[in-house]
Amino acid sequence: MLSLTIAIPVRNEEKNLGLCLQAIGNGFADSVVVIDSTSDDKTADIANQHNVKIIDFKWNGQFPKKRNWFLREHRPSTDWVLFLDADEILTQKVKREIAVALPRSTHQGYLLSYTNYFLGKRLKGGYPLRKIALFRVGEVEYERIEENRWSQCDMEVHEHPLLTGTMGVIQSRIDHRDYRGIDSYINKHNEYATWEAKRLFHYRRTQHTNSTWKPHQRLKYSLLTSPWGGLAFFFGSFFGMGGWRDGSIGFAFCLLKASYFTQIACKLRELELKGKEIA
Repeated sequence: MLSLTIAIPVRNEEKNLGLCLQAIGNGFADSVVVIDSTSDDKTADIANQHNVKIIDFKWNGQFPKKRNWFLREHRPSTDWVLFLDADEILTQKVKREIAVALPRSTHQGYLLSYTNYFLGKRLKGGYPLRKIALFRVGEVEYERIEENRWSQCDMEVHEHPLLTGTMGVIQSRIDHRDYRGIDSYINKHNEYATWEAKRLFHYRRTQHTNSTWKPHQRLKYSLLTSPWGGLAFFFGSFFGMGGWRDGSIGFAFCLLKASYFTQIACKLRELELKGKEIA
């Protein structure tokens, strides 16, 4: 059994959590923890059925949000922590690769890759989904962003873990399957767009440095200064990255993602016109 804690931040994830926990199984990680934001569905019941620990989290609108709060207030006793969303399913290949890599690793964290599913279809094209979600306990936190309830997002969504050491790569892919439906998908990205716009508005009007931003973050935020960024994303994803291989489903997926970028740009423009200050 690996010296690994799998931490699953949740809020109303009854449609996803069971499959996520089932895929983890027994004997892989030393500990599995569900961090629950006062769900009012059957999320807690499902966690209890799988005999995993549940920690309740209530956000006060300030730093830290859920993942950093867990790392600080409930620091795992294991060497490694893997943050897994409830709609992410560990495949056998991923588990085998992690099991081989961690015991002899000299890295501080690992970049993970994901296979997207949309409207029941496994996507072949589009921009790849990758993120650092596996790292050493006590050495890494998510970037600190001061905010005052910019949105209702109580969990780090696009904040990135800050590594000071080397990064490894897990080549096998985690399945990213969200069973909550298209309404949830659209509402979620609308909330994310509000947060992204306010973050960029804030950074452009303060002395905060963006020196810790990754290259893809710099590219993203440069695109977000114009509504044309959504169109650029669509052409890059659908044509450049092969989204066309998924037919009409791929077209819809790329179009919705492009709409997300356009939403951020429009929300940012509105904030600038209103001249609001964000604490």
